[in-house]
Amino acid sequence: MCAVRFIVLGAGAIGGVVGARLFQHGHEVVLVARGAHLAAVRERGLRLESPVETVTLPVPVVGHPRDISFRADDVVLLAVKGQHTVEALQGLLEGGPARLPVVCAQNGVANEPTTLRFFPDVYGLSVMLPAAFLEAGTVRAYSSPVTGVLDIGRWPAGTGPLAEEIAAAFLASGFVAETSDDIAAVKYGKLLSNLGNAIEAVCGPAARRGHLDALARQEAETCYRAAGIDYVVEDTASRRLELVKPEPLPSGRRPGASSWQSLERGAGTIETDYLNGEIVMLGRLHGVPTPVNELLQRTAARMSREKRPPGLMSEAVFLAHVHGG
Repeated sequence: MCAVRFIVLGAGAIGGVVGARLFQHGHEVVLVARGAHLAAVRERGLRLESPVETVTLPVPVVGHPRDISFRADDVVLLAVKGQHTVEALQGLLEGGPARLPVVCAQNGVANEPTTLRFFPDVYGLSVMLPAAFLEAGTVRAYSSPVTGVLDIGRWPAGTGPLAEEIAAAFLASGFVAETSDDIAAVKYGKLLSNLGNAIEAVCGPAARRGHLDALARQEAETCYRAAGIDYVVEDTASRRLELVKPEPLPSGRRPGASSWQSLERGAGTIETDYLNGEIVMLGRLHGVPTPVNELLQRTAARMSREKRPPGLMSEAVFLAHVHGG
């Protein structure tokens, strides 16, 4: 049994499913949630739906880190979207000790450097987990028997005893988990697939593996080469195909990924600035044109601000805009 207690800061699709699985397998977990989700979990427990079971778990939940009596064995799983990272870290500093280990269970590569501004012991977590959070009190995990693949390492490099202990806890809770001494390269590789989140949000799921996706990735890989950034793709991709096998639930098939879900919920914010926007930033720093990722970033942000539903624009229309049509 893992000796640490997991503080899950952000109990949505990823944080909720990981926290639920850890709790279900005997690990100490405290969720930090807000609004209707907080109220629902506090009143009824966290409902976890998966292809093989539906369970309601009495996971402890609070509305702010200040409501936690922190212990020396606490580890924070930071699972908010990238646009909420600074606010979450400031709240964590307000409520907790200054030397908490923080594991960034988030898409993109901007969260770990940001977290190092606030906390000294930071880990990156590469998350391959088909999950959904669309209604208060309920999270859904779509893969079985392996819930997901979680790879962890110190940021930007190295592992250490705590990373090994956390990976063992994940492995004992229904995930495949390994430590990586170059987690930055793993997460830069994962970012290539996350560029499709905005495509799915703007143009719908059918566009995710099409020509637009190839163009967005091509821009990113050109930026990586210009910036001298190492990235790992093939190993993580093959492991995902082999181990993570989404299946429909009684409540229906898996919806779109995280950005699609943000638009579907009318959240009013979206993480595209920290996914496609990362490529746009690299392009500006290194003189690489990134028109596809820039238009995806701006379009997704506008749809989010205006609370538009996902999938409003066809891939053909979007490409015409890219080419000035």
